[in-house]
Amino acid sequence: MTVLVIGGAGYIGSHTVRQLEKAGFDVLIVLDNLVKGHREAVGNAQFVLADINDKSALEEVFATHKIDAVMHFAAYSLVGESVVKPDIYYRNNVGGTLNLLEAMVRYEVPYLVFSSTAAVYGEPQEVPIPEEHPTIPTNPYGATKLAVEGMLKWFGEAYCLKYASLRYFNAAGADIAGDIGEDHNPESHLIPLVLKAALGNVPEIKVFGNDYPTPDGTCIRDYIHVTDLADAHVKALEYLTGGGKSEVFNLGNGQGFSVLEVLRTAEEVVGNTIPYSIAPRRAGDPAVLVASADKAKRVLGWQPQYGELKTIISTAWSWHKKHPKGFGDK
Repeated sequence: MTVLVIGGAGYIGSHTVRQLEKAGFDVLIVLDNLVKGHREAVGNAQFVLADINDKSALEEVFATHKIDAVMHFAAYSLVGESVVKPDIYYRNNVGGTLNLLEAMVRYEVPYLVFSSTAAVYGEPQEVPIPEEHPTIPTNPYGATKLAVEGMLKWFGEAYCLKYASLRYFNAAGADIAGDIGEDHNPESHLIPLVLKAALGNVPEIKVFGNDYPTPDGTCIRDYIHVTDLADAHVKALEYLTGGGKSEVFNLGNGQGFSVLEVLRTAEEVVGNTIPYSIAPRRAGDPAVLVASADKAKRVLGWQPQYGELKTIISTAWSWHKKHPKGFGDK
């Protein structure tokens, strides 16, 4: 089986490429424009430097290789940026995916695993959030992912495309080997920012609000180890190729950790205090966001292996210590 991984040089994509290799998928093609991804993260997989918005480049890949399945990670994903630049989010996330789906239809590629987001739900009406929760996104990023899910549904009905859409919140951690990890510029995720503060690469951490109705007053989020997340993508592909019907799955630990819990656990891991200050709440930040992953566990046979917060942070710390400036640090 030949698997095309779109956006496979990015954080989650590159970890999924590694899990695909471990699962025995030995013909892997990674397509990435390297705007967010890193060539060093791909390993020995065949690499194509191209953009999902370049129809001719997509055409060449599908014409040159007999693609059996696609995994799609190529999306812009910064919520704040999506609010001020909705045009680039719709052009890339929706328009780029339309290009991909049209190519898949032309070359009769039947399987797609789509990296979606729990941001499609918007403000939670119940926690943990089930897949049946109303989808009312509160930002363009979530809206574009929901738009793609709608396209998948209709392409599935029209062209017999089988897909799995995986919705998740906070990917974190790094591969156990410590040679690939999280390297974003700019960085917006809590755990790598905390570890950058521990390394002295940023002066302090801003804790946005300490007056939420939670045990310590700070927001609670569901963090999932990136290797567990990658494993779920592999299991979703195996599910589809094994005859499973198109489905939507939440992915998460089913439990949440507060901002201060993350800070205290990181201090325990690194062995030092980490400077932080309290800042005003950010508009639109719910107190608690936790996903119910019962369906993925039941249908895919998926079970997180690295769910402990200390394990998640320890693997991330191993990566950041070795690569304090990211992949560019040799």
